Amino acid sequence: MVDPKCPFCRIVTGQEPADIVYRDDLVTAFQDIHPMAPVHLLIVPNHHLESVNAVADEDELALGRMAAVAKRLANDRGVDGTGYRLVINTGQDAFQSVLHLHMHLIGGKPLPFRMLGHEF
Repeated sequence: MVDPKCPFCRIVTGQEPADIVYRDDLVTAFQDIHPMAPVHLLIVPNHHLESVNAVADEDELALGRMAAVAKRLANDRGVDGTGYRLVINTGQDAFQSVLHLHMHLIGGKPLPFRMLGHEF
């Protein structure tokens, strides 16, 4: 199922432009339009899922594929050796900006972790 109002569904179906770097029957990956690092990709399931909270048993294959594709793309982009971050924001408090489950693959520079005024 796709949501015709969802920007990520529209990218998956080719109705919105995007710099797509990977696509198969379960997931699509594309460049983030507001990159936070030299490598910043989004990996999304091809069917509409609002967030992790909407994941059902039948979605396990797509979520596993998202992780496998992230590993492959990190290797392709040369950040597998230096490190990268995988992030899935869920809900308003996590600043999920698009209500379609998506995984950020971020790398290519040191990525400090800041939370509640502390840096790790």
